[in-house]
Amino acid sequence: METYRYRARGRDGEILTDSIQARDLDAAAGRLKDRGLLVIHVERQSGGERPRFREIEFFGRVRTGDIVVFTRQLATMVEAGIPLVRALSVLGDQSESPKFGEVISSVRRDVEGGSSFSDALRKREDIFGRLYGEMVRAGEYGGSLDGVLLRIATQLEREQTLRRQVRAAVTYPVFVLVASVVAAIFMLTFVVPVFEGMYADLGGELPLPTQVAVFLSDTLIGFAGLVLLGACVAGALWIRRRLASEAGRARLQALLLRMPLGFGKLMRKVALARVSRTLGSLVAAGVPVLVAIEITASASGNAVVEAALLRSREAVGRGAEINAALAAEGIFPNMMTRMVAVGETTGNLDGMLSKVADFYEAEVESAVASLTSMIEPVLILLVGGIVGATIVSMYLPMFRVFELIN
Repeated sequence: METYRYRARGRDGEILTDSIQARDLDAAAGRLKDRGLLVIHVERQSGGERPRFREIEFFGRVRTGDIVVFTRQLATMVEAGIPLVRALSVLGDQSESPKFGEVISSVRRDVEGGSSFSDALRKREDIFGRLYGEMVRAGEYGGSLDGVLLRIATQLEREQTLRRQVRAAVTYPVFVLVASVVAAIFMLTFVVPVFEGMYADLGGELPLPTQVAVFLSDTLIGFAGLVLLGACVAGALWIRRRLASEAGRARLQALLLRMPLGFGKLMRKVALARVSRTLGSLVAAGVPVLVAIEITASASGNAVVEAALLRSREAVGRGAEINAALAAEGIFPNMMTRMVAVGETTGNLDGMLSKVADFYEAEVESAVASLTSMIEPVLILLVGGIVGATIVSMYLPMFRVFELIN
């Protein structure tokens, strides 16, 4: 049995606020109705309840996966005819994330207070994003909220997949590089000094590679090492500050599109896939084209693409066709603009954009696999070179150890 707080209207019209013991939310509402009360609000009492391990959240973040599950469940409940407030109450109560459960409850309270669902979501764009609210607004106007919610869930899942693929392409080489640098620093800091003391006792001139290793070791251990560490920390803070500004972030994102070894092409395909999927979803939901392009620009994830889309939006607002406006920017491939032209001609713009998104998402998956297979041997050679050079520099004097002893 759990404790539920409720607010209900009695037979005399008086508003009652109290608590009740019940097995679940439905049972609590049923017991209140049996008492002749008109239920206004019921929620599980959280005070005093021992938190479960799965409810512990790091950094208080709301995960995209939680929003996807919520959206699909809400679509199912709305399609089944369950009132929106009731559906939000149930989903907020059963959410595995306490923070997201509170967000859902706050949305429900706004809806109970007379706000539309889309307006309640727009107040929480930091959680749901503008795309979510605008698509829900279109669904409310078109009377197809359940279908729009399913489309939103699909869109969010595609975004998750894209992020995982990009993370997979970037995380592996970064991890290997960091691990190799840490290993080299460890050897220079702890291993080389031991060999240095042994060679100093034996006397004699050390080979050049060993002298370089000893010099690097002394640099890291001595005052110069502290200066180097301070410079690295200051550089990291400066870069972080630069990236916090719009200009710095725009430069970085423009640089990402020009990166060698296929990374630039991968970033471009990711941006094109995201633009096609987002714009297609918004158009399918009934969002006006100019608003859809504006939202797509902010959701593109790249400042260069965002600026191009905003210029295209201005051109469309002046009467240009979407395909012509995109083609004039020069960063959208011919295949994409031609598919958009076909969609505009046939009245199936969302369908054509969906096909474009499918194509580029498959291209991203292929590019990630290709990059991984290409980078692996390079990383192996790099790690082997760093560790091998350190080891060889330490063991070269061993070939002369008997000569030095004599």
